[in-house]
Amino acid sequence: MLTEGAPHRRAFVLLGDAMTLPPLWIVRHGQTEWNAAGRLQGGLDSPLTALGRDQARAMTALMVADGVSAASHAAITSPQGRAVDTAALMLAPLGLTARPDARLAEYRLGPHEGLMRDDIDAAHPEIADLAPWDWYDALPGAEGLAALAARLAPALRELDRPTVIVAHGIVSRVLRCLVLGLPLAEGARLPGGQGVIYRVADGDVTALGRPGGTLA
Repeated sequence: MLTEGAPHRRAFVLLGDAMTLPPLWIVRHGQTEWNAAGRLQGGLDSPLTALGRDQARAMTALMVADGVSAASHAAITSPQGRAVDTAALMLAPLGLTARPDARLAEYRLGPHEGLMRDDIDAAHPEIADLAPWDWYDALPGAEGLAALAARLAPALRELDRPTVIVAHGIVSRVLRCLVLGLPLAEGARLPGGQGVIYRVADGDVTALGRPGGTLA
């Protein structure tokens, strides 16, 4: 679970007013082999586990119950394999195909992608005690949360109909901050999890499924 701590200063970027957007269904990909092992992925990839595939399929029923259909909705996805595979498993029964958008790729971790958190902390003890959200923002060579927000915002502004967005843990939180007009620091307090859908409409967020707290 996420814990509260003194936020790193870059996380206090103010994003302004909430965006005026159609309803969104924001989804994180299912569990991957590296998620299960505790290895950081970022721009790299690993396959969905059996649990991850089950999570994707289970979200189909949540979409159907919430009225998502090919007739009325669009879908976009991160181009990374774990998101593309989740989108296909979840949306194919609905007749929806997600369009890849490179701007939805996961937060870039620079030279730390593919490593374990303990190994990174050993190399960078100055950030080891930060809370997870602040740790990602302070990680040397990483993209930075403000830079991530800057690449995600144009993708949101282009949406003109109810849309399913399949992406990643950090991306999901920053997307919700952007849509709701929250400071990026608030991303630390937003729920996450795999196998859960966040519907954002008219300034309200509804979790479909069981929220969790992991970021990786």
